[in-house]
Amino acid sequence: QVQLVESGGGSVQAGGSLRLSCATSGYPRGRYCMGWFRQAPGRAREGIAIIDDLGRITVADSVKGRFTVSQDSAKNTLYLQMNSLKAEDTAMYYCATGSRRIGVRCTLGESAYNYWGQGTQVTVSS
Repeated sequence: QVQLVESGGGSVQAGGSLRLSCATSGYPRGRYCMGWFRQAPGRAREGIAIIDDLGRITVADSVKGRFTVSQDSAKNTLYLQMNSLKAEDTAMYYCATGSRRIGVRCTLGESAYNYWGQGTQVTVSS
């Protein structure tokens, strides 16, 4: 059973920083994708930063250069460092994970992710 618990959200002024954490219990076996998604009110959920079992990272253009995803395997924790936050970054942020098929790279689409956390709210005021 895979469980994900996000933390670190909050309210911050534009230009500020936050670091989100996702504590995980039990990765999918073998190859996996893991990452961060967000959903703003009235908008579809979007993938913003992902990492796979080989350490390969993909970051959405909307946050490239501002957000960094990393993982501490020893602590079973995934992180999202968010710098230079903007009002449009306001959203509920979720971490998610799922198995990766051999020869297939992880993407920012949701189809590979079948385990989700409950989310943590990030609010950026301008």
